[in-house]
Amino acid sequence: MERRKFLQIATGGAAAAVGGVVAVWPQAAAGPKLVRKVSTFCELCFWKCGVVATVEDGVVTKLDGHPSHPLSMGRLCPRGNGGTGLLYDPDRLKKPLIRTGKRGGEQFKEASWDEALGYIARKMERIKSEHGPEAMALFTHGHGGSFFGNMLKAYGSPNIAAPSYAQCRGPREVGFQLTFGSGIGSPENTDIANTRFLVLIGSHLGENMHNTQVQEFAECIRRGAKICVVDPRYSVAASKANWYLPIKPGTDIALLMSWVNVLLEEGLYNKEYVDRYGTGLAELRAATKENTPEWAAAITEIPAETIRTVVREMAAAKPAVLVHPGRHVTWYGDDAQRSRAIAILNGLLGSWGSKGGFYLPGGVDIPKYAVPPLPKPARAALDGAGTRYPLADETLASGLCDATLSGSPYPVKGWIVYGTNLVQSLPNPKHTLEAIDRLDLLVVVDVLPAEIAGYADVVLPEATYLERYDDLYAGTFRTPFVALRQPVVKPMYDSRPGWWIARELGLRLGLQQYYPWRDIEQYLDGRLTKMGSSLGQMQKAGVVVYPPEDGTLPADHKFDTPSGKVEFYSKTLAEMGVDAVPKHYAKPEAPEGHLRLLFGRSPLHTFGRTTNNRVMGYVVRENEVWVNNKTAAELGLKQNERVRLVNQDGVKSNAVRARVTNRIRPDCVYMVHGFGHTASKLRHTAGRGASDSELVTRVSVDPLMGGTGMFNNFVRLERGA
Repeated sequence: MERRKFLQIATGGAAAAVGGVVAVWPQAAAGPKLVRKVSTFCELCFWKCGVVATVEDGVVTKLDGHPSHPLSMGRLCPRGNGGTGLLYDPDRLKKPLIRTGKRGGEQFKEASWDEALGYIARKMERIKSEHGPEAMALFTHGHGGSFFGNMLKAYGSPNIAAPSYAQCRGPREVGFQLTFGSGIGSPENTDIANTRFLVLIGSHLGENMHNTQVQEFAECIRRGAKICVVDPRYSVAASKANWYLPIKPGTDIALLMSWVNVLLEEGLYNKEYVDRYGTGLAELRAATKENTPEWAAAITEIPAETIRTVVREMAAAKPAVLVHPGRHVTWYGDDAQRSRAIAILNGLLGSWGSKGGFYLPGGVDIPKYAVPPLPKPARAALDGAGTRYPLADETLASGLCDATLSGSPYPVKGWIVYGTNLVQSLPNPKHTLEAIDRLDLLVVVDVLPAEIAGYADVVLPEATYLERYDDLYAGTFRTPFVALRQPVVKPMYDSRPGWWIARELGLRLGLQQYYPWRDIEQYLDGRLTKMGSSLGQMQKAGVVVYPPEDGTLPADHKFDTPSGKVEFYSKTLAEMGVDAVPKHYAKPEAPEGHLRLLFGRSPLHTFGRTTNNRVMGYVVRENEVWVNNKTAAELGLKQNERVRLVNQDGVKSNAVRARVTNRIRPDCVYMVHGFGHTASKLRHTAGRGASDSELVTRVSVDPLMGGTGMFNNFVRLERGA
């Protein structure tokens, strides 16, 4: 596509034909224009950056970063800039739909909102009377899901989960909580801009495009920080590094504990910090006595001298050192322990609560709207958090899916799925679809007709983030803030905002006492008035920023651990009968003729949520599989030749182009997640690229918190596709 035409689409007022699908952006009227600037915040990923939208005669023509918002700092990432592609996507869900054919057949009839919500309410009442309210579960992703969570709690169910915990960030929260008594949160409390030494272990800054972190990454490079990237693949971040360590997959704990060994054996750790704040150093020293660089070199395939050189450089920069905790950390099944090893290393360097390490974030408490107390569920959540997985402190989405399939410890008969395509976000899609077959009710609330919508009994079209209010966002950050999401334009078609859908369904379920407010404006104004502001003020400003926190540890700081200190040796884990200090255990090896499957992100896409977006989809239309030059030569595979991936269980992917490169280890292949859609109504992206999700048929479940390690799957490449 010509660059000029792409720029026209990006700024509005264009039509583009792709595969017979015409995407039409509304044209602003000729002549004098009514131009408005409206502040809101983004929803194209979880970062929730501040946005200023330019609206000309009712058409959104441009999105810019809000200059006062701490998370955007006046800039947006490529996804944020492309938000109009979601608003004006011609494949948007336009009216409520009720299924008429078999599940998965994508056959529906259009319905009125009254008909659709009435259908759902009757089904939910029947499920409640026959199986109890706990037989309904909610899967949610995105800021707007809070209203559905409150509705389901009022209904009486505790089964509310976000896949982002067990399938993404949960292990690092547990690892850091065990060590420092505090998780990492979102956005992460990392002071990248001021660090002197940054270590990235499988964390792809510059590809995952977490806006603030990417801007700070550029700043730390400008300031001359040293960078070490540990990754089987030479990523964008690796191209900026002083040291690139192409580690053998599954051996990260060995590398981390060898670094711990050198810090202790050579006396390079932050003695003052550890003496003041730490406990369990003697036990840590004893447990890592044999974890020398030579021991680690044989496991990780990184030279012992390189291991020593890097950690000595780290120690020279302490405490302004940041061993990044990552975000998507569900890899091999021992991920909480790997994250704990990262936390221990940061603790020895004194980076927690230090400038250039991890700052202590500040927040703002917004008074709640007065409603009666929510009922206490008669039965506990059935996902296994806190029981089978003792350290999980959030509900496990995969656990809810497993329990639905097994019917134990009690049956689940209904799902509400808000803003998450479970067919791609949970591992082993076949397993998810088998669970769906056990349901009496599946409700999908979304903007686009992704795969999960094709299996729904009722599909409810939500307004996009540019067309709706959501609840207030009180950001926990170095600079505390409160941000408002508000409509930039009116909802298109017959879509409705999530708050309205949840409230209307709640009223039909007899939950009126939990909705004393008539509309979202009254609700938001009621909360803001209690903190000395108003909705009118927030509509104009978009964000209120409070004075920055100091962010560093006071001398008498007490950590929220059992000892009140940084715990290098965990008595909590010892009492559970598991390793109190992380240990390396060998991971499954590839079967003969197979390669380890790794996956990650494109800077242009938020997994599968944006691949149908015409603005971004024209630039990155499909994914490809990275294959090492040597491996490709052995297979006779040429650049851009199409191949299929066949996993260890015989599951075969769509055809995808091969990217032959020396930027990945010979024992691995790599794909960007979120492609290979099968939903026919996603006309821009359906059938393009390959889905890594369908190839993840085996998971290694973390015994501490239930995270689903997904990197122990292997594929062979089949030519002639």
